[in-house]
Amino acid sequence: MTLKLGSSGDAVKQLEQRLADLGLYTGTIDGSYGGGVQAAVRKFQATNGLEVDGSVGPNTWKALFPNEPRPVNPLLKAPIGQRCLALTGTFETSAPPPGCFSGLTGDFDKQGISFGALQWNFGQGSLQPLLKKFFANHPNVAADIFHENLATLQATLQLPIPQQLAWTRTIQNARFQIAEPWKGMFLALGRTPEFQAIQAAAVDSTLATARQMCKRFEVNSNRALALMFDIATQNGSISPTTEALIRAGYAKIPAGKPADVEVARLQVIANRRAEASNPVFVEDVRKRKLCIANGQGVVHGLPYDLAEQFGIDLTPISA
Repeated sequence: MTLKLGSSGDAVKQLEQRLADLGLYTGTIDGSYGGGVQAAVRKFQATNGLEVDGSVGPNTWKALFPNEPRPVNPLLKAPIGQRCLALTGTFETSAPPPGCFSGLTGDFDKQGISFGALQWNFGQGSLQPLLKKFFANHPNVAADIFHENLATLQATLQLPIPQQLAWTRTIQNARFQIAEPWKGMFLALGRTPEFQAIQAAAVDSTLATARQMCKRFEVNSNRALALMFDIATQNGSISPTTEALIRAGYAKIPAGKPADVEVARLQVIANRRAEASNPVFVEDVRKRKLCIANGQGVVHGLPYDLAEQFGIDLTPISA
């Protein structure tokens, strides 16, 4: 697993501590690979004769931690639906996994609290079922996270939505930032594999729609499934008019290796669906969709490598 700008988690904390011990990093040990960490890594690489790219790949990791194995990305072993959710969630929250599963925002949009990879929220009533399921299925984990605050949150979930929204506004400041200890507790909740699995289960119907779209447009790779899942999540669907344009684009793709044809079809889908978006957002949508079609790219300033970060490549769609 390569650590780079935008990465997060325990491996990044380990990296930050090592760089701090070497006198190269003076920032917070928070598990977030930001510009300060990147600058420290660049300095270490330059000093040790390594390629200066600001990312911690196998050579830089070995130089930093000679006797420790390179960290393994646990997401690579997750079901394909959870990997698709993590990718789309990263686009939505600008926080790579596991951070995307803990995406947390306050009442800037009048939804009280929005949380998770797809920003389920109190106002629309989409977050409450996930929380209730977690509390019912994993009471011990819930107690370990929320402690004496668990009863307050559970009682709040039984109230009408307007009263729930009123409560959420008591635990955030005027800039809609969730206050401690609630912020830390929600972030901890999102990091648990139990709640991540609940988030993944919540998008089963969207994943099923994505599978149907793959069949409809004759693409059959995990990358295709990720693209269709992202379209179903962000854009809803592909209209008959856009489908006709996609079919016309298919007709212009030259014969070639199956993988090359697959990528060319995904590029056509990405471009035509982006062009059907609100004109204000066309290029933003295009970057996001082409990143998936090509397997790599930069979206909202974050670099993506789908195979390495999410285990999403051109292999046939997983069960």
